[in-house]
Amino acid sequence: MQREIKEMKLDPPPNCKAAPKGDNLYEWTATILGITGSVYEGGVFHLDILLPISYPFDPPMVRFVTKIYHCNVSRSGKICLDTLYDEWSPALSISKVLLSISLLMNQCNPYSPLEAKIGKLYLLNRKEHDYQARLWTKRYALHKRIALHCIALHYILIIIST
Repeated sequence: MQREIKEMKLDPPPNCKAAPKGDNLYEWTATILGITGSVYEGGVFHLDILLPISYPFDPPMVRFVTKIYHCNVSRSGKICLDTLYDEWSPALSISKVLLSISLLMNQCNPYSPLEAKIGKLYLLNRKEHDYQARLWTKRYALHKRIALHCIALHYILIIIST
């Protein structure tokens, strides 16, 4: 566990951070920032990580706390990612799991969705899918301070354009 903590402090994956909740080394909290240029840009996505007693021989249980519009994430936050199930290896780490989730956020798999309607929309109407993903990001994942700056900028642009 100490190796995991050190890895997350010294060399975290891009746009990710994680640490144990208090003194409990088996309960972690993580944050993934939406990547610039993606439908999740500006979003701050919080996740819970529960490590089984048998970790690293069994995978962690990871779920999104922040709502996210993604075909591979259920409404309850469950994540459809091979690394968390069949493809788990004791050689993997929390850092690698977060990197995999970050990559999944930007490269979804609509052919193996947890949310079939979102997967179908991704395949049939990408523009509407991306609009909904951005809308959910603004609604559920924008940090309040960022949201206030966006609102202020919106009003400034209205004033300038009139």
